[in-house]
Amino acid sequence: MGKGITGDRVGAGFDWVDPLEQAMREGVHQFLQSLLEEEVAGALGRLRYGREAAAKGHRNGHRERTLTSTMGRITVDVPRARLQDGEGAAHEFKSAVLPKYQRLTATALALIAGAYLAGVNTRRVRRALGALFDGGVSKDTVSRAWRQVQSDFVAWNQRSLKDEPIVRLILDGTVVRVRLDRRATTLSILVAMGVREDGQKVVLAMCTLGGESESAWRELLDGLIARGLRVPQLLLIDGGKGLQAALAALWPTIPVQRCTVHKHRNLLAHAPKKMHEEIGNDYTDMIYAATPALVQAKRKAFLRKWKLKCRAVADSLEEAGENLFTYLRYPPTQWKSIRTTNAIERLHEEFKRRIKTQCVLPCADTACMLFWALLASGQITLRKVDGWQSLHEPPQALDLAA
Repeated sequence: MGKGITGDRVGAGFDWVDPLEQAMREGVHQFLQSLLEEEVAGALGRLRYGREAAAKGHRNGHRERTLTSTMGRITVDVPRARLQDGEGAAHEFKSAVLPKYQRLTATALALIAGAYLAGVNTRRVRRALGALFDGGVSKDTVSRAWRQVQSDFVAWNQRSLKDEPIVRLILDGTVVRVRLDRRATTLSILVAMGVREDGQKVVLAMCTLGGESESAWRELLDGLIARGLRVPQLLLIDGGKGLQAALAALWPTIPVQRCTVHKHRNLLAHAPKKMHEEIGNDYTDMIYAATPALVQAKRKAFLRKWKLKCRAVADSLEEAGENLFTYLRYPPTQWKSIRTTNAIERLHEEFKRRIKTQCVLPCADTACMLFWALLASGQITLRKVDGWQSLHEPPQALDLAA
């Protein structure tokens, strides 16, 4: 009877080598080596044993480097050279293919950082990825990968926004469970998303500031302004009181659209469950009516009906005021993208789907960085808003109180 999987090896008890994988590794090594040689030859202006008079310097031996990739560890001889500039000054050749301090490929870095972001500790990361990286990864390698992710996230969250042609700002928060002081607690991630002039959505910032209070939102908004964000033309919000207060103090004259989905949930929370279907039908008929005049008529009918059947529902609708119907001031092709904060809600749903196997995230910083990593790695993509072709059209005056 043949031997199966024992211990950490496949087919323990005899030497087993995958010729295909071995050939691929050798091919990667040869390809990388040839790239480095061609790079230095191009910098010098001559081949390795050439004698061109116009050479820009001379070779200076090789230095052995080990690079960790998803194909295992690859050892290459990096060529060294001394180059001369136009003024005759000499300086050391620096490879763009393999930068001086690079020890991990981008894919290997993403694998290690992804495991660490998911809450796996250093020891388990090394064990899980040991076979893939042919001999394991050291504790220092994991730490370097983590520090790289941290620095990339900080740089992204502090990047200049002066050249971002933002015309709309979508603001919302989501709640996650994290571990603080060895206890599980809930924490809000505040997210700011912008819409460019061409309709493309882009995440501008995210942070954890303890909650969704006015001071927390004001800190996020002040940070955006300090980074050069232009004053937006429209604000899309979920309706939280802290966010409304922060925006009223900062941009009191900018149009605001309250999310119609959030308001729908609020209405249902003010009524017994047996009325939910009826409320939902009336509310949907009003919000999705075809014309502003029809929306206005259905709004009046909704308020008359529910002031008699359940006053709390009518009061909740009136609380939102005209900010719930700001979308009517814009071309109908844009209504779908303006009515809700679904652009951020979809990000939240995708984020929570990825972390649903983790009851609690390891820390507050990890929550934001994991969210950002899903965007940076392309696992979450953003498309243009509906009706982007008419974004240049100014809003029209609208009086729903008439």
